[in-house]
Amino acid sequence: MAIKVTYRRTSRLSMRIAKNGDVLVSAPIGLSQETVTDFIEKNREWIQKARIRTQEQQEKRYAFFSQLPLDTPEQRENVLLRMQATIPPLIQKYAPLMKVKPGRITYQATISRWGCCQPRTHELAFSVYLLLLPDWCIEHVVVHELAHLLEPNHSKRFYAIMDRFFPRWKEARKETKRISKMEI
Repeated sequence: MAIKVTYRRTSRLSMRIAKNGDVLVSAPIGLSQETVTDFIEKNREWIQKARIRTQEQQEKRYAFFSQLPLDTPEQRENVLLRMQATIPPLIQKYAPLMKVKPGRITYQATISRWGCCQPRTHELAFSVYLLLLPDWCIEHVVVHELAHLLEPNHSKRFYAIMDRFFPRWKEARKETKRISKMEI
């Protein structure tokens, strides 16, 4: 695990821990190496604790996502069939209510986001890991992506659409985060 210092247009020193445990330091352009080194040394204890916390979070995420095996063709086929049995009925339920027409729907093993919408093409993509969530949380993600067909960004209008078509969206989002971080 390395310490990486980047000089940029910023007004203060800051640091964060990357997922791999590296320490990423941002320093104002022109700040002396000595000042940066002192900053790192003064924060050694924080760095150690933050690295441990980051590693624990990564282990929890791995434990969560590994609950859905995708190693063999049979497992991947089973997951695809489950997704096809889960997502299209929700789209068929909400698309007419919301007066939207989604385009192609795909399923991917993404861990960085639950769903994705391309407003120009109306294509929707859903993470297969949605299958690890309760049905009502899956429903929230489907409505969320359909809402992007009406409003591409997360504006007040977008959240008004969510309030109208899935009033429990805040609760579902909170529950999804809790489960996916293995805070069960």
